[in-house]
Amino acid sequence: MTRAQTKASRRNFLKTSAWVATTIGLPTIVPASVMGLENKPAPSNRIAMGFIGTGGKGQHNMRGFLGFNDCQVTSVCDVEQGRMQTAKAAVDKHYNNADCRVFNDFREIATLGDLDAICVSTPDHWHALASVAALNAGKDVYCEKPLANSVAEGRAICRAAALNDRIVQTGSHERSGAGRRHACELVRNGRIGNLHTIRINLPTTDAHHLDVKKWQQPQPEMPVPEGLDWDMWLGHTPNAPYTEKRCHFWWRFILAYGGGEMTDRGAHVIDLAQLAAGKDHTGPVECIANGTANASGIFDAYMDYVFVNIYDDGLKMIGATKGPRGVKFEGDEGWIFIHVHGQKVEASDPRILESKIGNREIQLGRSPGHHRDFADCVKSRKDTMATAEIGHRTGTICHLNNISMKLRRPIQWDPVNEVVINDDEANALLGPAMREPWSI
Repeated sequence: MTRAQTKASRRNFLKTSAWVATTIGLPTIVPASVMGLENKPAPSNRIAMGFIGTGGKGQHNMRGFLGFNDCQVTSVCDVEQGRMQTAKAAVDKHYNNADCRVFNDFREIATLGDLDAICVSTPDHWHALASVAALNAGKDVYCEKPLANSVAEGRAICRAAALNDRIVQTGSHERSGAGRRHACELVRNGRIGNLHTIRINLPTTDAHHLDVKKWQQPQPEMPVPEGLDWDMWLGHTPNAPYTEKRCHFWWRFILAYGGGEMTDRGAHVIDLAQLAAGKDHTGPVECIANGTANASGIFDAYMDYVFVNIYDDGLKMIGATKGPRGVKFEGDEGWIFIHVHGQKVEASDPRILESKIGNREIQLGRSPGHHRDFADCVKSRKDTMATAEIGHRTGTICHLNNISMKLRRPIQWDPVNEVVINDDEANALLGPAMREPWSI
């Protein structure tokens, strides 16, 4: 019997045990002593995980899951051999063996029969293709934020998750913080009165932002580094010569691969706005945005901007590239400000933050931690704190603001049918034109 068959047999045993337990009213947990060691979950009860993308964020996510006894990292995938081997070494060291498998092509790891879940930590332009492949292969997916690099790709992930009944966690970890969830509960339960305005602060004054703003000269074509599959890195995007500033980290300021600060930190800050406003499954009906980008060079993301997003109930979300980074909720009886990244929360009256949420009020629950929440939901099959739909709706706002800036005009959005009203040019920008052989 193969390893996959063995694991499938064990899973069937666990499913049957859970059904019997539920039917006769017994606990559904199968003791580790039945199929493994007392102090460690049996192999059949561990979540076997693979990782697509093993750069800085990928290895950060990997370390998070390596810390859980009920998760087992078995496979890593990257188009750069050096990073992939570094990740393999970390996994092998953790388990004191040499068993971690390596793959260059995400399609190979996504379809492995003995994996339960995949973590996608690639550059943004690969999020959708990798996630959809994994979901269609029956894997649960933890995907970094923003969920996708376009509206159409985000919806494709949601569709694949629903069709395959899979669990998705978007890496919007800010919403898992207890203090931030409490602040959102305060807004939802009227502690600042009627919420009328949300202010989004997304400063672009960090050192790397200033570097991007000054890099307006052409970037030199360079030899592709040994061990890097450059064509695979580019994926569905237009063919382009290798230069170091097009690749690691800096890709996020090139619109073919990322959305600039709007989707980078914006996917955190706007995500909290959606949560506090109770808009997780919808979006604004009008987006008005103006921004500036480099006049030349390869960095075409918008670096300085203002935007106004208006919801169908009149709520306004106003954003600008100013500090401090975070989100401010303004009601007719006060305000609350959540700092991102960080734990600090402020209010017009400190007593607002001391208010308790009653049993009959809106409660948003608490997270055991963003990675832990995903692992728990893989086992329970309950929704994560940042489902595919939640991540998609937040990402959509970011993408619509970028589209409005590109077209230099307001756009009217239908959040139900997910189309720009009476604007073919804007609708054509909702998804990328993919280079062959890629499609979604």
